[in-house]
Amino acid sequence: QVQLVESGGGLVQPGGSLRLSCAASGDTLDYYAISWFRMAPGKERERVSCISGKDGRSYYADSVKDRFSVSRDNTKNAMYLQMDKLSPEDTARYYCAAEMLGWCDRDANYEYWGQGTQVTVSS
Repeated sequence: QVQLVESGGGLVQPGGSLRLSCAASGDTLDYYAISWFRMAPGKERERVSCISGKDGRSYYADSVKDRFSVSRDNTKNAMYLQMDKLSPEDTARYYCAAEMLGWCDRDANYEYWGQGTQVTVSS
């Protein structure tokens, strides 16, 4: 069974940057779609990014376009989310999730989830 573990969250000032990591075990995720979600109290869950395991294309929510960048290192079975120009609106718990069919469909079923890592943007 696939297990995902996020790391890299923390407290950062507005305008700062963080890089989140998602380490996978239990299977090689080269061909999975990998998404990053965030959840904050009082807000709907938001998918902030997805990278396809089929064609390698990346997708971003409008709220993070041009500020966030998703990548993966298949040699390490790991995925990353680079976050720049952070604002308090980005404060949330961030989760990585894997979808074994490999497509970044809006209604995809994500079989595997990590425990999340907290990102707090505050001065």
